[in-house]
Amino acid sequence: MRLLHLYRPHLPLALAAARASEPFPTGPLVLGGRPWDPGMVIDANRDARALGVRRGIPLGSAHRLAPEALFVDPDPEADRAAAEAAFEALAAFSPGLGGTTDPADASFGLFEVQADGLEPLWGAEPVLAARLAGVLADALPPGSGSVRAQGSATLLTPAGSQAPVGSPVRAGIAGTRFAATVAAVHARPGEPILVPRGGEAAFLATYPSGLLTQDPDIRARLARFGLRRVGAVAELARSALIARFGEEGARLHARARGEEIDPFRPRVAPERLVLRLPIEPPSEELESLRFVLHRLVGALTEQLSARGLAATRAHLRLDLDLAFARTGTPLDLAVEQRFPEPTADTEAIERLLFARLERSPPPAAIAAVALELAGAQPAAGQQLPLFIPQAARDSRLGWQLARLALTFGEDRVRRVALLDPEAPLPEARWAWRSVELDPSGSGSGR
Repeated sequence: MRLLHLYRPHLPLALAAARASEPFPTGPLVLGGRPWDPGMVIDANRDARALGVRRGIPLGSAHRLAPEALFVDPDPEADRAAAEAAFEALAAFSPGLGGTTDPADASFGLFEVQADGLEPLWGAEPVLAARLAGVLADALPPGSGSVRAQGSATLLTPAGSQAPVGSPVRAGIAGTRFAATVAAVHARPGEPILVPRGGEAAFLATYPSGLLTQDPDIRARLARFGLRRVGAVAELARSALIARFGEEGARLHARARGEEIDPFRPRVAPERLVLRLPIEPPSEELESLRFVLHRLVGALTEQLSARGLAATRAHLRLDLDLAFARTGTPLDLAVEQRFPEPTADTEAIERLLFARLERSPPPAAIAAVALELAGAQPAAGQQLPLFIPQAARDSRLGWQLARLALTFGEDRVRRVALLDPEAPLPEARWAWRSVELDPSGSGSGR
């Protein structure tokens, strides 16, 4: 098997920089939340890493290491959507794709492509690597790991795809996942590393042995034993490594000798439930839109219910008729609405979307309506008590709060969230939370 790995360094920071309304200032920058939040560091720029900030450490520890750093809140849903868009762009070249869309995962930013059999379609491996690197660079927003402003210069790959210099994508091809990852991480933008077939062990021999494991204790013991290179580990007997490191020793030996220990498993792309209906003739009346919206929501929720799924958010796009519109009116209007909880309830989804449109009516006549119910997941059942008729009151309260936020403004409706009831300071026991942007996905008040 031949695997192509495409690596985008510090992708979470690049996505955060692309979402920011203004360029981030220079200096240390930490992505993950506020210093007093209980979360972990998701990413850090070069200035923050120079002060000792590393991915995965608590935010409080990062603040002690870099008190002058700018701490930025993450947007996991937006990061997942960006990664899914990148996977969708790569799917046009190969059905075998791997990787994660979780920005908290250490491998976020690494995209795996099964390259077997693609040469007759897209060219030899050097051309394929350069072409897909350009496709990935186009699918992801510009900006490097340092999230500083970059110029508009571009890098022309051998396949003719242009990748922004400010968003380098590195590529590596090998016969094992470990070797392909090492090749991609150590490659330069526009210069993919191609490991010859069967040459994984020779390629890895010169790299530090610390790459073989993520366990800091094993890394330190390898250094104490003088095994500082992968080639030195490969020369040892497998039984000696097992006697010293247990089962991890067997994995170290296999990786060092270029053997596959973690077979490639293609990811299953999430289902997309999308429908589009035209409105003829185009109408400016919201009631006409509500009739079409009712049909779309009913059809999609019926499919969700038949599959035992529930959606977490809706993407609504209105195609506008500009025949009698004002100058400068956009061609379409996109609306994204998250739900207080995963649902397949037709009436609840329709009411929430229509309340959103009543708050911000379309600026022109509507020619077509497209609706996508995204974030589908298995629907969770609810055990109802026998003698309590209001068992689902928390769920209904969440939807009601969401509609109130749309009607009166998200800045005027809040809910109380318990943080630490045992905290010594009263202000640390609870906090106000936005109804619409609740990270847990539940908008119910407490």
